[in-house]
Amino acid sequence: MESVKRRYFLVGSNPAETKYRVLKIDRTEPKDLVIIDDKHVYTQQEVRELLGRLDLGNRTKIGQKGSSGLSRAVSAFGVVGFVRFLEGYYIVLITKRRKMADIGGHAIYKIEDTNMIYIPNDSVRVSHPDEARYLRIFQNVDLSSNFYFSYSYDLSHSLQYNLTVLRMPLETLKTETTQTRQESFDIFEDEGLSMQGGSGVFGICSKPYEKYVWNGKLLDAVKNTVHRDWLLYIIHGFCGQSKLLIYGRPIYVTLIARRSSKFAGTRFLKRGANCEGDVANEVETEQILYDASVMSFSAGSYSSYVQVRGSVPLYWSQDISTMMPKPPITLDQADPFAHVAALHFDQMLQRFGSPIIILNLVKEREKRKHERILSEELVAAVTYLNQFLPPEHAIIYIPWDMAKYTKSKLCNVLDRLNVIAESVVKKTGFFVNRPDSYCSILRPDEKWNELGGCIVSTGRLQTGVLRTNCVDCLDRTNTAQFMVGKCALAYQLYSLGLIDKPNLQFDTDAVRLFEELYEDHGDTLSLQYGGSQLVHRVKTYRKIAPWTQHSKDIMQTLSRYYSNAFSDADRQDSINLFLGVFKPTEGKPHLWELPTDFYLHHKNTLSLSQTRRSYTYWWTTGVLKHLPLPFDEVTCAENRRKLTVKKFHKYEEEIDIHNEFFRPYELSSFDETFCLAMTNSTRDFMPKNVGIDPSPFTVRKPDETGKSVLGNKSNREETVLQRKTAASAPPPPSEEAVSSSSEDDSGTDKEDEGAVSQRSTPVKVTDTGENTKITENVVQSTKDVYGVNLSDVPSEDDLTIYTRFVQLGQSQHKQDKNSQIPISSFSQDNIYEVQPPRADRKSTEIFHAHIQAGRGNMQPLGKDDFLMYREYIRNRYM
Repeated sequence: MESVKRRYFLVGSNPAETKYRVLKIDRTEPKDLVIIDDKHVYTQQEVRELLGRLDLGNRTKIGQKGSSGLSRAVSAFGVVGFVRFLEGYYIVLITKRRKMADIGGHAIYKIEDTNMIYIPNDSVRVSHPDEARYLRIFQNVDLSSNFYFSYSYDLSHSLQYNLTVLRMPLETLKTETTQTRQESFDIFEDEGLSMQGGSGVFGICSKPYEKYVWNGKLLDAVKNTVHRDWLLYIIHGFCGQSKLLIYGRPIYVTLIARRSSKFAGTRFLKRGANCEGDVANEVETEQILYDASVMSFSAGSYSSYVQVRGSVPLYWSQDISTMMPKPPITLDQADPFAHVAALHFDQMLQRFGSPIIILNLVKEREKRKHERILSEELVAAVTYLNQFLPPEHAIIYIPWDMAKYTKSKLCNVLDRLNVIAESVVKKTGFFVNRPDSYCSILRPDEKWNELGGCIVSTGRLQTGVLRTNCVDCLDRTNTAQFMVGKCALAYQLYSLGLIDKPNLQFDTDAVRLFEELYEDHGDTLSLQYGGSQLVHRVKTYRKIAPWTQHSKDIMQTLSRYYSNAFSDADRQDSINLFLGVFKPTEGKPHLWELPTDFYLHHKNTLSLSQTRRSYTYWWTTGVLKHLPLPFDEVTCAENRRKLTVKKFHKYEEEIDIHNEFFRPYELSSFDETFCLAMTNSTRDFMPKNVGIDPSPFTVRKPDETGKSVLGNKSNREETVLQRKTAASAPPPPSEEAVSSSSEDDSGTDKEDEGAVSQRSTPVKVTDTGENTKITENVVQSTKDVYGVNLSDVPSEDDLTIYTRFVQLGQSQHKQDKNSQIPISSFSQDNIYEVQPPRADRKSTEIFHAHIQAGRGNMQPLGKDDFLMYREYIRNRYM
């Protein structure tokens, strides 16, 4: 961003720095935002000349070189938005970024640092005494903490939505194409260079899903003024990616969590739902699996599975003024017709389709009625709404008292969750962009044939979603989501032909990698909403956590209590100001003067709605007709209006995925390469011992991990393993014997008595000793890797034996040569000798022409060469 006294000039470029756009921001207006976008695309030479003229024209004296008239204010990677409090506007810029994931060649970045710049200059600034306090509150939202963006991938939508839009018929896209004269100008169109002859490529840009966009209000001031390339939408939540190596084949496992910006806030200050059906702590978690050896969305293999967490969709709250660890739950409003629940589930039907499955993990049996209040109201709401839906699209309700099962010594929580997960994934299915593999057709699996979802010609679609909740939607919810994600991961790997059965076991490298991703995911979401990391983890529910974990759990509980009691109110004010829920206005009460923000989030308290929704037909018109498919992904006129279609030339760098991913125009090093730095199943989880099966689906011992071998060896040697034998434990019940109906999932005493422990993993107890730090030895000796020391030169006896072996193989090959059946295009093809095929006539001519060109003898260019050269010149310089 360049600056002069009267204006800021915001210069943006594509990654290759071949095309530029310029924004002019007026600095003479004290309170208004005046931005001029000429919509012109500049070349590098043109933008240099433009900045040079601005520099020359803004010097104090003509010809003066001592002080430049144009100075660089800051270098940035994107614009978060514009915000105004009581004085003039600020611009928020991304100054540092870090690559976190890659999906089909599209990079996803995390914001590392930002910069807020006040736009009006000092000569016109009108000071206000409360401006500095509003600025501090706004900056209390740490943009460097878990905010993500992408230049070319829509993070607010799921992978299924993004790829479904790409499958729209070409005829539909052509009719929707609208371009300005500047975007479609072609200097060669008068010479008959047709765009319909295969050189045109259609690009689709969809409107972001506003619920998961966190800077939507910051961009409202310029959304209709500037070109859409300036608009960079950010999400808040979590993004992590790890590499699963299956015998050298790279499979990327990505976890993306999108936190809702509607009714957002902190733990005790945001509970239940608002009047529009938006619930607190609503997070959409998507796990994406794809083969990284092929990046293209059209040619590669991609799969995803989506699940949701969120507070119970009722009007309820907890009073924190009593300073109790567990404040009493209060139902604020009576809702006999489940109005707020209807609005919430209507949103879910539009985005995910049917069935909507609710997994309710709150307590059912308590000495004093506390969490059970929510269960009873939720059951009544779901029962009321289901009587108006068709039976095949009814909301499925699964209650399960997870806390009760955890306390029981006879029950295994994760085994029960695994049965629920299997039932859920079979009902919803998952997304994959390729048809079933041939091996699955030849050797079908019983579980695969029972899989739900929607089968289309290009693969499978997920229809419906699992919605998991407890009271806080933190610890119990994260473990339940991990088990469902683990079950879905097995089906995803099976659909891509990577495993022979859709089943994954604990203590394998693949599940350990996935568990680490989900724990990072849970810790991040818990910090954002509750103020601390997870208190109970997957190892806690597996009952294999070391005793030192209990002290950590106590510290996390205290940290969460402190955050809820002392800092959550300030964080809530910051979120309300950042999201535009509260807008400072002269003459009205300030944000810190409001006794509550209830009226800010419930708009029906300030004005009555003119339209009243039906108590029986509670869904949006058109949603029911397309079920089980989600309405947002159906090809219709309403959804097409959300798309912007643009035509590109096939040689434009903007759509060149090779340049976008590899960036050949930048100087790079292996240390900074993202694909080498990410978590790797072979490097970080596979044991380094001799003779270990390299498969990531082999069950390991608890201490057999790459991290434990490379890291703290002294503690590992002092670890005591207590492994129960399989004979001492009763066999686990079959999945067919356990029903997934709501009656079985309610958690009765009979189940509690009859269930047995099926914990097959050992209990790991770490002895207390000195925590000696061992330096990681990345380069291992040949003795550690192969088990023997390799000498520099083989002995003469070994060489003689090897020579005889080679001669014996050659003579054997000559004897059987006549009886061999050729299986390739080579005349001779064996392990000793390969004769390359002959080059055809055209290839020989191309090679000779290349040799002649090197000697200076150029051949005349043909018509195709001229057309290709003209396209190159137009795209590069025009």
